[in-house]
Amino acid sequence: MNWQLPRNSLFAILARQPWWVSALIAAGLFGVLRLFIPEGMALFGAIPFAGIAIYALVRQLRRPGAKRVAATLERARGLSGEKFVSTLEEGFRREGYAVTRMDGGADLVLRREGLVTLVACKRWKAMRAGIEPLREFDAATREQRAVIRLYVATGEVTDNARAFAAEKNIRLVQEEELARLLR
Repeated sequence: MNWQLPRNSLFAILARQPWWVSALIAAGLFGVLRLFIPEGMALFGAIPFAGIAIYALVRQLRRPGAKRVAATLERARGLSGEKFVSTLEEGFRREGYAVTRMDGGADLVLRREGLVTLVACKRWKAMRAGIEPLREFDAATREQRAVIRLYVATGEVTDNARAFAAEKNIRLVQEEELARLLR
């Protein structure tokens, strides 16, 4: 089973920060606690933050670098539409989703743990995505009762389009996340 921490929990926030932030907190907490309680107990209090530092370090080491992300997205732009969707399907399956293709407003329907996600990737090759394709995706999928809606873009997304996506609860899949799916 794939579990996640609540997005705004202290540990989730620290896991998204550079690893050394948690390491500094662990060291600082150990130093302060050591003033008031025995060293062994102080160490015990700092261990969760040290664990988060190790977790964040491992995640950061596994992340693809900017050059690798750029190369993956460049290769993706060279794929045919069918090959791109197939590669994306494969990536979502690796993430644990049941994937089916769809005609109409969305290209893919993802299912996992009872949640339905709709994915649009019709204009994935555009170097700059504006608000119009997002409006079309929103209008076409608004009544399909999907919990999550994803819009895939290999190029830049305008500020207006980002604002619209945020307002309509459409998550943009780009750069590093997209490169991970397409690997």
